Amino acid sequence: MTRHVTVGLDESPESRAAARWAAREAALRGASLRLMHVEEWPITPEIPLTSTQSLAERYGTLLRETADLARRDRPGLEVTTELVQGRAVEELTRAANDAEVTVLGSRGLGGVVGFLVGSVSLGVIGKVRSPVVLVRRPEETDATASAEAPVGTGDRVVLGIDLDHPCDALLSFAFGQADRGNAALQVVHSWAPPPSYGYAAILDAGVGSGLGQRAAEGLTDLLRPWRAEFPRVEVTERAVMGPAADELLRASRGAGLVVVGRRGSRALGFHIGHVAHAVIHHGAAPVAVVPFE
Repeated sequence: MTRHVTVGLDESPESRAAARWAAREAALRGASLRLMHVEEWPITPEIPLTSTQSLAERYGTLLRETADLARRDRPGLEVTTELVQGRAVEELTRAANDAEVTVLGSRGLGGVVGFLVGSVSLGVIGKVRSPVVLVRRPEETDATASAEAPVGTGDRVVLGIDLDHPCDALLSFAFGQADRGNAALQVVHSWAPPPSYGYAAILDAGVGSGLGQRAAEGLTDLLRPWRAEFPRVEVTERAVMGPAADELLRASRGAGLVVVGRRGSRALGFHIGHVAHAVIHHGAAPVAVVPFE
C-alpha cells in the first residue's frame, strides 16, 4: 500500500488549516496526501435524494479545490480524494489505521477557554492505532496571523514523556518529526514526590533535590540512544516537579507541534488520559496523539 497522510476534510477553517498542515507533512515524509470527506446524511424519506446529490456535488467540489491547492503549494505532491458515506468516526478510523498519520481540524474557543474538540475527533483519537494530529486555524493561535498562513510550522517540537511508562513509538514519532522538519526537540518529564514526601522533607531537606536528580538522570538515560540515532536533532530536556499538563501547556507556546501519548491495550481499548485531554483542549500548538500499549 502507498504511504500516505490522511486528512479529514469539511468546510470549516480548521479543516482547511488541517489540510495545509497535512500537505506539508506528506511532503516532508515523501508520502502522498489523501483528502477524505465522510458524508453522514443517509438517503431516507425525510431527506430527498436530490438533497444528498447536491451535498455530494458540494463536497466533491471542496475535495477537488483543496487537492488543487495542495498540488499548487507542494509541486510534485501526489494527492488523492475520497468521498464516502457512513459514520464519520468509523470511516475516519478505518482510513487512519491505513495511514502514517491522520490530521483533523479542531475548533478553538480562545486562549483562555481552549479547544472545542468535537465528538468525531475524540472518537477517532480514542479508537485509532496510529498517530492523529489536531490542528487549529491560524487566527486561534496568533491573532495577527493570516487565514492562509502556514499552521504549526514553528521550529520546536515538544514531547511529553512519562518515565514510568516509556514508549518507543512515542519517542520515535517525536524524534522523527523534529528530524524531518529540521526542528529542535524539547522533552518534558514531570514528576511528583510520593505521599510521604512531606514528612520526609522535615527530616531531610535534601530529599526533594535527590528525587529531582534521579528524575533528571532517568530522562537523560532514556534519551541517550535516541540522541545517537537522530544526531541532527537538537534536544533539550527538562525534568520538573509539578503537574504534567501545566508544564506541557507552557511549553506549547510558540511550538510547532506538541506530542503526547495515549496508553491502552488491545484487550481493553485505549483511554485518553487527563494530560492528553488538557493539551488537546488548551494547547497553543497542533497536538499529535500517539497511541501505544
